[in-house]
Amino acid sequence: MTDLVLKNARIVLADEVIDGSIVVRDGRITEISTGPSAIGEDMAGDYVIPGLVELHTDHLEGHYAPRPRVRWNPIAAVLAHDAQVASAGITTVFDALRVGMDEDADMTAADMRLLADAIEDSVRADRVRADHFIHLRCEVSAGDCQDSFAVFDGDDRVKLASLMDHAPGQRQFVNLETYAYYYQRKLKLNDVEFQTFCDKRMGDSARNSAPNRGAISAACHARGIVLASHDDATTAHVDEAIAQGIRVAEFPTTLEAANASKEAGLGVLMGAPNVMRGASHSGNVSARALAEHGLLDILSSDYIPFSLIQSAFFLGEVVDGISLPQAMAMVSKNPADAVGLTDRGVIEAGRRGDLVRVRVDEHVPVVRTVWREGRRVA
Repeated sequence: MTDLVLKNARIVLADEVIDGSIVVRDGRITEISTGPSAIGEDMAGDYVIPGLVELHTDHLEGHYAPRPRVRWNPIAAVLAHDAQVASAGITTVFDALRVGMDEDADMTAADMRLLADAIEDSVRADRVRADHFIHLRCEVSAGDCQDSFAVFDGDDRVKLASLMDHAPGQRQFVNLETYAYYYQRKLKLNDVEFQTFCDKRMGDSARNSAPNRGAISAACHARGIVLASHDDATTAHVDEAIAQGIRVAEFPTTLEAANASKEAGLGVLMGAPNVMRGASHSGNVSARALAEHGLLDILSSDYIPFSLIQSAFFLGEVVDGISLPQAMAMVSKNPADAVGLTDRGVIEAGRRGDLVRVRVDEHVPVVRTVWREGRRVA
């Protein structure tokens, strides 16, 4: 590979922003220097930040199943998703695939395996711009959760699994009015039908959640898969997560749960859309509030890829006590460290040359160029 030299850049390092240049050789950063450089591609004073690391995006499923009962070519869906995340500055992405289907689900375990195969085939064929891994979203209330998880036995692209339960009356949907607004409208149920639906979901949760949590957490520990909890709402939920060896607390729904997770040493992950909107779409705790309390470690784009880079610049600008390097760590170093990818996530010698050139225009970051391991990908 030829050297990549970027000069006249505002470089966001782990703890400061400097003006200078970066040299990448054979895919790795070899030199960072301050001051002017006679050679290199001129960044014209734009920011250069580390490539973003996304741990939980549901974005791929929407490309594969854009409408009910509509299926797109899985490789084409992966490439469309990949292009969008890379152009948002994401150079490492954990594609979230659902494990455990309810009776109203539009997709099956076979669909998830098809998507995983398309991801892995595209990685082998060097079709993709970002570095792709798989995150299994395990719906532990579903009766087929363990069987669906087994579809991924031996798959070394699976690096992260989250344990989640979306039954009404708990976690994300403690408020039944919020649950009704989401599901009753979506499924077009009258009040009697909706009550029957809720009773069924709560019964499934009571019957299946505990055994599925135990079995899947044990399987993940045996295979070296990092575990995340999802939508913890109470200290009891956090205690359960600790007992199961959880390392990442995804989307805690209350200040109480976020604080307990932080005290236990879990990486607290929240949604970047929550940051930008100023509130959770489910009426739960605000990610900005957690940032202001020093309880936010990791951001995820969740359902809007561009929100990841947008939220990092936003937090660095508007939240007292959070500098731009600290905010950038929430979308690069911290998520990388949480899943053991210690070769990326920060601009320093020896790390991968995953870099993003950004100009901020009217408070909105504009991604101009993206490099993965020193190779331009967007």
